[in-house]
Amino acid sequence: MLKFVKRLLILVGLVVALFCGVLILSGNTYIIRGVWVTYLHGEKTAYLTDYRHFDNRSIAKSPNPQNWKEAVDYNSAESTKRLDSVHGAIGTVAFMIIKNDSIWYEKYYDGFGQNSHSNSFSMAKSVVTSALGRAIMDGKIESLNTKVGTYFPEFSQGLAGKLTVGDLASMASGLDWDEKYYSPFSKTTQAYFDNNLEEFVKSLKVIHEPGTVYQYSSGSTQLLSMCIEKAVGKDLATYVSESFWQPMGAENEALWQTDHKGGIVKAYCCIASNARDFARFGKLYKQKGKWNGKQLLDSSFVKTCTTPRFPESPQYGYGWWLDTYNGKQVFYMRGHLGQYVIVVPKDDLIVVRLGHKGNVNDEGSFHSNDFYVYLDETYKMLSLRK
Repeated sequence: MLKFVKRLLILVGLVVALFCGVLILSGNTYIIRGVWVTYLHGEKTAYLTDYRHFDNRSIAKSPNPQNWKEAVDYNSAESTKRLDSVHGAIGTVAFMIIKNDSIWYEKYYDGFGQNSHSNSFSMAKSVVTSALGRAIMDGKIESLNTKVGTYFPEFSQGLAGKLTVGDLASMASGLDWDEKYYSPFSKTTQAYFDNNLEEFVKSLKVIHEPGTVYQYSSGSTQLLSMCIEKAVGKDLATYVSESFWQPMGAENEALWQTDHKGGIVKAYCCIASNARDFARFGKLYKQKGKWNGKQLLDSSFVKTCTTPRFPESPQYGYGWWLDTYNGKQVFYMRGHLGQYVIVVPKDDLIVVRLGHKGNVNDEGSFHSNDFYVYLDETYKMLSLRK
């Protein structure tokens, strides 16, 4: 029996070594890192606390933190049965309703709390687009029409020579990209686990006419972040901290995953923060870029971000998802596995949901089923407010 076990272990070791050898020879070593971070930790994809397994840059908190006001009837409301059911079924870790700039309802689950770090996933795209707007406002980037080739000569010829930073922000880059989260061989997976993200992104090809059609692409946001860093002369985490995190009074340091120690941030995703601090970006855009009387973003840029670029793609502007709900404008930050900061400006309402899983979209719908649940049930709860 012992001989059999020993032979089995040797065989398994040889298979693993062969597998790793094939990945190394094929240039797919990032898969080894991916397997360790996900499968060997009991996961099938990226997850809320995976920042612990990567190097990170700090987004420094404010030296003068601004606590959210709590409503007079803070947490006096009962959650609806439908909302509780969804929270339990798909693993919500934070749910918050902010009404008239005061937290009206707030609840945490699964050991998470007010100061817990949680992966933003693609909600970070809204942050990167905000940094673009600030760089334009600061005079570091001329406009949305600035060519990407201004910063990277790899994108100065042919179709790539037409590519602008605005095309990157509006998901109209024409880049050769496949947005697949569960395939180990997709470009998205490689970007997530590769340790030389800049060279990988610079190797991407523009295969469609830029600025003509919407096609969601994490590679577009990553390239945009690299342009911003070139333009402002500092790393993106520092620029975001100085431009937004600190002026908006963020109470906690955030962490932004990098491709390696001292490397660049995975800008299309992966800011680890909490519901209260993520919500500040919703409030900033609700207030047309103004915070405590100071214009952190040009109001016209905020308007551009929250307006569809293409009539045939009404679900997306520049870095923000868009919809209407009961005839009211809605814009929101959205991340993998159901991370949301939802803003309904007309009702002075912000809804934040963070969690382990999210619902899928119905066929023909641009927005996930759970997105509508959070809005439906929030309004039901508010309707019972005394």
